[in-house]
Amino acid sequence: MTMRAMSVSGSFYPASADEIRAMIDRFNAILASHKEICERFDNLSGRAVIVPHAGWVYSGFTANIAYRILSHVRPDTIVVIGPSHRIGFEGISIAKSDVYQTPLGELRINMPLLNDLQKRFALPYFPDAHHEHSTEVQMPFIKHYMDDAKVIELVYAYADAAELVPIIDYILGLNNTAVVISTDLSHYYSLENAKRLDAVCLEAIRSENTAALHQGCEACGMIGVEAMLNVAKKRHMEAVLLDYRTSADASGDTSRVVGYASALFQTV
Repeated sequence: MTMRAMSVSGSFYPASADEIRAMIDRFNAILASHKEICERFDNLSGRAVIVPHAGWVYSGFTANIAYRILSHVRPDTIVVIGPSHRIGFEGISIAKSDVYQTPLGELRINMPLLNDLQKRFALPYFPDAHHEHSTEVQMPFIKHYMDDAKVIELVYAYADAAELVPIIDYILGLNNTAVVISTDLSHYYSLENAKRLDAVCLEAIRSENTAALHQGCEACGMIGVEAMLNVAKKRHMEAVLLDYRTSADASGDTSRVVGYASALFQTV
């Protein structure tokens, strides 16, 4: 049996199960203190989300909201799609392992669907691409909220949104299968400039306007976001912005910030 081993535990997210549970409990306690917001989130559901991928201390609260909502539909399989930060390669790589390691225990990989996707879309497997934090930081959330869910990890580098569109569309056409799109927003601007640039991304997501993404949005996972917006329009899914914040909310440093957002796509 092969395993997709953890590569950023203890740095991007806690290395112990108890620390992970305690951190998620803190996120939810903050939500519980805002009753109206909490009730709104608890009434949402959908099978596709956008989430950030920084260290949990910065972006975990924002991501947690999306996973809490995704758990309402209890998907059987979750396909996590994120950009490569470590290596460059052409196209989209699929992680060919049997299980995915997390501090909370292993997640099973849906091998029949993995083999189907690999054959249907001619997806290669580049092992070095799968030491990737943009996808890995999502897995403890999935294990916590949807313990029995199976997962598949897709990492892209030099790819076009058009290559991801048919994959996402196919996945969402299956019964009880969900998609997670991983992206952060602007990087290392002043807080004022970051909010200005991120507002372009947020409005493009809210309005599902892919052209607007290219008018100043600097999301590092913009290829995945653009593909998701195209699929959402095709499937008549409504985008719901869930949370936005920057690293300054956690660090207090407003000189060089990174932006984070989460969003849900629900069928209307």
